[in-house]
Amino acid sequence: MTESSTTRKAALWVGLVFLLGVALGGLGGYVFAHQKYTVTNAGAPPSDAVRRAQKVQELTSLANLTPEQGQQVDAIIADIQTQMKSIRKTLEPQFDEARQRGRERIRAILTEEQKPKLEEFIRKMDEERRRNGQ
Repeated sequence: MTESSTTRKAALWVGLVFLLGVALGGLGGYVFAHQKYTVTNAGAPPSDAVRRAQKVQELTSLANLTPEQGQQVDAIIADIQTQMKSIRKTLEPQFDEARQRGRERIRAILTEEQKPKLEEFIRKMDEERRRNGQ
């Protein structure tokens, strides 16, 4: 083996190790960044209580809340969640109506060959909305 061939091989190995490190570092960063949002319960989104506890814990760390303040914040957030659910229930029929009108408008401009693909798309969107509790 010549010296230039050995140098080329060494440079190739260094470059390969560098690229592998970049790829693994990127993957590790992605996993770490998204770890907080890991979904539990076989794909179900976290419950209101879990999300509320996360927010209280985050605010406690950020603002150095006392235990009493943490309990008060938890109660306030629980109240807000209840109010938001009530508002969603009253507005949901309006959302559904608007959604259906929009779907009908889209169906009207599609060909017969395109419509089954739209229906599959709608089915997936509806399933995702159900999974996310919306």
